[in-house]
Amino acid sequence: MADSLQLSVNRMETPIGELLIVADADGNLRAVDWTEHEVRMQRLLRLHYGENGYRLQAAARSNPLLEGISRYFAGELSAIDNLPVKTAGTSFQLEVWRALRQISAATTISYSALAERIGRPKAVRAVGLANGSNPVGIVVPCHRVIGANGSLTGYGGGIERKRWLLRHEGRDTLL
Repeated sequence: MADSLQLSVNRMETPIGELLIVADADGNLRAVDWTEHEVRMQRLLRLHYGENGYRLQAAARSNPLLEGISRYFAGELSAIDNLPVKTAGTSFQLEVWRALRQISAATTISYSALAERIGRPKAVRAVGLANGSNPVGIVVPCHRVIGANGSLTGYGGGIERKRWLLRHEGRDTLL
């Protein structure tokens, strides 16, 4: 396991539950998920890095990423905009995730508009799947993607958390 990716996990309380924040030794964010979805997060890590391609251990100290995420929850919405993210995924997933980071706080976009934005207007379902496979929720703001009719659609952390995040960002006209 000497060649496996060394990852550390911090736990952080937020107004909507405890977050797991996974970083590599260089301080890049690799995964974020809610504590009750830790099994899903580990499954995604295995999918992206292989069964023996990573080693996850409790962080020995606080990670600087926590400060940015904490500031986001305290109301400084732009605090997550430049956090370093390094995730594995297909080239299509990475393209969708880069586009997600371009969606400003308090702004929402439909899956079809996101597909248009990346130049693949017929790939709406694939965009939805990539959005749902995002390992770095909140920082790569998949919660800002909504249905074409303006409805709140699925979110890995649950619709109530999605609603809270959008309200927190000042987007309450949908809710």
